Amino acid sequence: MSAAQPRRAFAAVDLGATSGRVMIGRVGADLLELEQVARFPNGPVRRQDGLHWDFEALVEHVLDGLAEAVRREPAIESIGIDTWAVDYGLLQGDALRAEPFHYRDERGARGVDMVHARVPFAELYARNGLQFLPFTTLYQLAADDGAAEAETALLVPDLVAHRITGVRVAERTNASTTGLLGVHDREWDVALAERIGIRAGLLPPLIDPGQRIGPLLPAVAARIGADLPVVAVGSHDTASAVAAAPLASPSTAYISCGTWGLVGLELDEPVLTDAARDAGFTHELGVDGRIRFLHNVTGLWLLTETVRAWEAEDGAPIDLPELLARAAAADPAGPMFDANDPSLSAPGDMPARIRAVVRASGSEPPTDRAAFVRLVVESIAQAFADALGAAAELTGRTIEAIDLIGGGSLNRLLCQATADRSGLPVLAGPVEATALGNVLVQARAAAAFGADASLAQLRDLVLRTHPPVHYAPRG
Repeated sequence: MSAAQPRRAFAAVDLGATSGRVMIGRVGADLLELEQVARFPNGPVRRQDGLHWDFEALVEHVLDGLAEAVRREPAIESIGIDTWAVDYGLLQGDALRAEPFHYRDERGARGVDMVHARVPFAELYARNGLQFLPFTTLYQLAADDGAAEAETALLVPDLVAHRITGVRVAERTNASTTGLLGVHDREWDVALAERIGIRAGLLPPLIDPGQRIGPLLPAVAARIGADLPVVAVGSHDTASAVAAAPLASPSTAYISCGTWGLVGLELDEPVLTDAARDAGFTHELGVDGRIRFLHNVTGLWLLTETVRAWEAEDGAPIDLPELLARAAAADPAGPMFDANDPSLSAPGDMPARIRAVVRASGSEPPTDRAAFVRLVVESIAQAFADALGAAAELTGRTIEAIDLIGGGSLNRLLCQATADRSGLPVLAGPVEATALGNVLVQARAAAAFGADASLAQLRDLVLRTHPPVHYAPRG
């Protein structure tokens, strides 16, 4: 990357399951920085027919954020959009038939029964390489009465892109989470879709990170104050995050930690063994065609829901950093629980449900809140360590270090517990890996790093500009 390169600017729309942000990314030969210009809440809304996303409110927040980004940085060259995976909206013409369902809605269980009655899970895994999750898109679509009459199904980032460009496409990294993409050819598995009752016409054309989606609609360009192109990035937020993980060698594993903890290795070829299927490992696509071989572990959802319940009980906010500091002084050798227990997946009284899981295992949970937080953090860390051990065994790789990226990298107690329980050094950061990966793919598409910058070069820039915090395992 030439030192003579000028500074370039790009807008990243990064939408998570609990909040969304619009960021300005500025890049150069030795520069990679983010400026947050908008942050807004996101989450499920209960309607008469189940849990949904308030998509219209989300789009309004995005447009307001983009307008503020352009006001602060008129030199922005393009826009990239990433969000969580699996959820979608159904279009009739250019209009949504209904608000997108939330992946935690209970209808997924009905879809599982419908799909597995037609295609056994073992065959599904051989075709799509995905671990079993009851909210995977193909199960949702199978249970969606509106899918039969809709014209197109668009995943959430593609739905946002459609709303601001009018273009209907499916970015491939997120498409790989639907269960409808072939694990080998990386194209829509039309035969599978039709076997489970999903019309192939619902599935839009596929594009890859770095491709141009299209220009803004005139009304959108007028509203934000600039006529910009939208460029496909790793639109699955984990794909963007892993693109910005330093991953110094093939022996480095990653944990992208937020609401979920995505724990795995980056591979060139799938591992479609019975053992990988039984261990719940999945194959999702990353930037530049890499395979993210990973296991979904329930992450900070357990902690945030616990704190939310206590705040409702107290009628006052809780100082989480202070609570984590007290938890660090609690005994780490207390009882633990299975962080992936299905009873912990839905919103509700998380402390009560964790206590029930602990008691079911024959232990008694602590009553002190700091000790309870330590219990939660250590259980998450143990789940991470178990997933890393399985990844090493399934791939035959020796794991020598862990890149822990995302919001969880700020949780020092979790980082240290992960190092201790895995016996491996943890390199924590960058915190904003998803937005950084989003910006880097846009910048490369705009030739900001020369003609053929590799993913390794992009990661080297991350490492030089966002050095990680090291946590050594304690004996």
